[in-house]
Amino acid sequence: MSQGVDGIDLETSVGYALKEASSALRTAMEAVLRPLGMTMTHYSCLELLAQRPGMSNSELARGAFVTRQSMNVLLQALERDGDVTRPDAAPSGKALPTQLTERGRRRLAAATAAVRDVEARMLADLDADDQARLFRMLRGMTAALRDDGRP
Repeated sequence: MSQGVDGIDLETSVGYALKEASSALRTAMEAVLRPLGMTMTHYSCLELLAQRPGMSNSELARGAFVTRQSMNVLLQALERDGDVTRPDAAPSGKALPTQLTERGRRRLAAATAAVRDVEARMLADLDADDQARLFRMLRGMTAALRDDGRP
């Protein structure tokens, strides 16, 4: 029965191909992080803190694409396990700036090596120019879909 409106051709849909690639990337990354006792969100949080020390729960949640509540639960676990530290009281306002500990840095180093291997495998068939072009295209697509147009 025809509905009068054509569906999306999944064989040629860029959006579907992006989702499929994203899913495959996440699966591969979770597979290499699992033996290290990490999830993608755990790894993302540690990586964000290494690059931007002192981020708040809200900033980390936005950067890792999770809710503030989920990030708060993760931060409590990371603090309990000794991967991060947070002050008992906010130095100003309500945000508790989070810092990586030496243990957190060591765990991050192992995870980063594993994640780099996955990314290298994903990009193995692309030369440096193709990789740079792909990166620019993905950033452009993201900017086109954001309300504020920022990359």
